[in-house]
Amino acid sequence: MSAVLALLALPLLPAGQASAASYSVTMKGYAFSPASLSVPAGSTVTWTNQDTAPHDVKTTSGPVSVHSPMLDKGQSWSFTFTTAGSYGYVCTVHPNMTAGITVRAAAPATTAAPTAHEHHTGPSSGHRATAPNRPTPGSGPPTTRRPSPSPPSAASTASSAAARQSPQASPSPPAAQVAQQPQTRTAASATRPLDPLLVLTGIVAGVAVLCLLLVGSRASAPRASREEEA
Repeated sequence: MSAVLALLALPLLPAGQASAASYSVTMKGYAFSPASLSVPAGSTVTWTNQDTAPHDVKTTSGPVSVHSPMLDKGQSWSFTFTTAGSYGYVCTVHPNMTAGITVRAAAPATTAAPTAHEHHTGPSSGHRATAPNRPTPGSGPPTTRRPSPSPPSAASTASSAAARQSPQASPSPPAAQVAQQPQTRTAASATRPLDPLLVLTGIVAGVAVLCLLLVGSRASAPRASREEEA
């Protein structure tokens, strides 16, 4: 019975409790191999020198500064990366030896839902796991009733009715239209036809003036001849 319970409990362990991974980088041929590495946070990276020349590891960028001791041929050095980020490093003896490591943030631990177990006693006792209750088909979440909107108050109803019954104010004409109205009337009055009576009166007055001029000229002619004779 205890063995069965232990086997069932194994999948329930959080993923974060798994052992941290280990990675290896080789210093060979005056180069880091691999030159680019991507590891999760909490991983341990081990550098091993296989060249006859000494090498070391010193970060040139990254959230944490790392510097290893000088490694001779066959020696190794390890470092555990707990801070996520991008690290660039180089060998201080041989600046042409460059490489980089990307440390990924650890994924959040996820736990599985526990399974209910039933234990039966008796001659035919056994271990049986029952899945948690599932909703029956057709049953959905409880419906919620929304409160009906309250009726409008009498004051708001009266104000809306008054607003509808009030006559709409006619918009006042623009100032430009008001200024143009007198000019329009003046032009209209100037284009009206002359009154016939006024025309006839003018003709009669002109004829009368001509008659007076003729009469005056005839009266002055005898006087002038008499004065010449005298």
